[in-house]
Amino acid sequence: MILKTERLILRPWQEDDAYDLYKCAKDPDVGYPAGWPAHTSVEDSLRVIREILSAPETYAVCLNTDGKAIGSIGLKLGSATDMTDRSDECELGYWVAKPFWGRGIIPEASRELLRRAFEDLKMRAVWCGYYDGNINSRRVQEKLGFIYHHTTEGLEIKPVNEIRTEHVMLMSKEMWNNI
Repeated sequence: MILKTERLILRPWQEDDAYDLYKCAKDPDVGYPAGWPAHTSVEDSLRVIREILSAPETYAVCLNTDGKAIGSIGLKLGSATDMTDRSDECELGYWVAKPFWGRGIIPEASRELLRRAFEDLKMRAVWCGYYDGNINSRRVQEKLGFIYHHTTEGLEIKPVNEIRTEHVMLMSKEMWNNI
C-alpha cells in the first residue's frame, strides 16, 4: 500500500532504506524522546527495518520530491498495541528526522493515516501517546485534534532502560468526522 499527500509519499519500508534510516535515526534527539535508542550502524537500521518497521500499516515517510525515507509512521493493530484490547481500535506512532522538524510533515502524514484508519480500516478510535517532556509529539497530537484521555506513571521503557510517564490521547471516529 502506498499513500500520498500533497508533499509526501507513505510507503512500506524496504531493506535498501537502511542507510537513509541510519542517517535519520542515529541522532539521539530523534529516538530517545520516543523511547528507543539511537541507531549505531546501517546494520542496526537494517535489523530495525526487518524486525520492527516491516509490521503491517507501518510506512516510511518520504518527500515526494526524492522518495527517500525521512521518518516513519504507523498504525499498531491488534496485539501490537497495549493501549487497547479492541480490534476496532489502534495506536498511531510516528517520528521524523530532526532536519524536518517544524515543517508540518508529521501532521500531514498523520492526517492521511487517520483517514486510512477511519475510512479504509473502519476503526472506531485511534490512540496516541507521548512521554513526559516530549512537547513536539504532544503538539502534533493536539494539532490533529486528539484529546487527553489518561496518564500512566511508572511505565517501564525497556529499549532505553528507563521508567517514564506516558500521556495517552484519543481520537474517535466521530471526532474525526467533525474535523
